[in-house]
Amino acid sequence: MPAVKTDLHNNVEFRRAISPVVVSDNTPLVSEIILKQGFSSLEFIIATGTLADADATFTALVEHRDGADAFVAVPDSELLGTEALASFTFADDDAIKKIGYVGKKESVRLTITPALNAGSAPISAVAALGSPSQLPVT
Repeated sequence: MPAVKTDLHNNVEFRRAISPVVVSDNTPLVSEIILKQGFSSLEFIIATGTLADADATFTALVEHRDGADAFVAVPDSELLGTEALASFTFADDDAIKKIGYVGKKESVRLTITPALNAGSAPISAVAALGSPSQLPVT
């Protein structure tokens, strides 16, 4: 069997978390549920466009669960970075934010909650799953 090179392409799987959307109110954006089966690390990458409202804030929250349990907030000890650093304001035009998860739960989701947002706020997020149990990632 040929050796698998240690590279990003064969060691990371990407999943849609929040499809690109323009938010014009304070409705929370809740990501797809990301199943971690076969991976031991997860990173959410959040991208913003031009954020039009001059006083809007956007708060990130990472939650997890096992099975059909209710989602609960992830303890800080199971996050890489902080939810505060992954959050953003109207001043973060065309920014990339990230927050990692290293907990053991099987399902994870990201919620971005706008406040004071009455303008146009393009936002999207991708989940990058790493540390796979089998290589290469297809």
